[in-house]
Amino acid sequence: METLQKKGTKKKMTEFIHKVTAEEEGLEVRELMRAHFDFSARLRNRIKREKLVMLNDEKTPGWIKPKAGDVLKITLPEETSGFDPQDIPLDIVFEDDALLILNKQPGLIVHPTKGHPNGTVANGLMHYMAQTGKPFKIRFVNRLDMDTSGLLVVAKNAYCQNDYTQQMKANSVEKRYIAIVRGIVDLDASIIDLPIGRPDPENIRRGVMEGGSPSITHYKVLRRYHGSGYSLVELLLETGRTHQIRVHMSHIGHSVLGDWLYGGENVTLIERQALHAAKLSFVHPMNGKRLTLEAPLPQDMKDVLAKLSEKEQRTAGQKTAST
Repeated sequence: METLQKKGTKKKMTEFIHKVTAEEEGLEVRELMRAHFDFSARLRNRIKREKLVMLNDEKTPGWIKPKAGDVLKITLPEETSGFDPQDIPLDIVFEDDALLILNKQPGLIVHPTKGHPNGTVANGLMHYMAQTGKPFKIRFVNRLDMDTSGLLVVAKNAYCQNDYTQQMKANSVEKRYIAIVRGIVDLDASIIDLPIGRPDPENIRRGVMEGGSPSITHYKVLRRYHGSGYSLVELLLETGRTHQIRVHMSHIGHSVLGDWLYGGENVTLIERQALHAAKLSFVHPMNGKRLTLEAPLPQDMKDVLAKLSEKEQRTAGQKTAST
């Protein structure tokens, strides 16, 4: 796949190609790289160190000044990860040579840690790569809590990782979540603009606090279950703080159902926070086209909604009978 980015400039999944114009004569190779390819400084240094820059199919140093019509080609370095492969089911919703996006099941940690060195998404991806014969270095560009399900993005190279990160900083990545929260949310839609921090460095719990990082959450009520006292909401993140949705919704009195850390625990309905990363939209780093993906609600959240609906119907029937 390749798409024209600027006149004479093309991107493939692992190659970047630029044809030098007459106006660019006199510029050095490294200047052309900076002008046409948005590599991070770290990636530029690695490309230089591994001599991955070609001019007319020959390796070239950065100080050379190409002529009009010369073709500059940069190849991204090949990389792999070293996690143990494990046969863990993965629900992949999108994949090409640049990105892999999956619908993470609840209860699965994303990346190995000291406390959880195995049984993670990364271990499952290593097994998947062994099966497909297409290795890459695993770069998670968004993270989901262990008990949050939904769309998880993996970049297959440093360029895509950096590009996605820059889009997040520019607030051009649209992330929408679905949650079941305790209580009946009064407003149909609103914005929570409250700073989030970590009151105790020894505790993972976050909270709304002075001096915290700016944090903005938009929410919209999708359905209210008056008979059982719960609401189904859609949330749009404008910032991406740790536990942001859980903290904000708890702060306004509507903790996410099942969230034991922030006051929403109810094991009779669900044993994890009923939070799902349902929709994701961003510009593909390589072809420049907006990519929009959705992941359906997991079965445990569907089961909760079915129970709430049944109780709603029973309550409505009882009211009708009493009148």
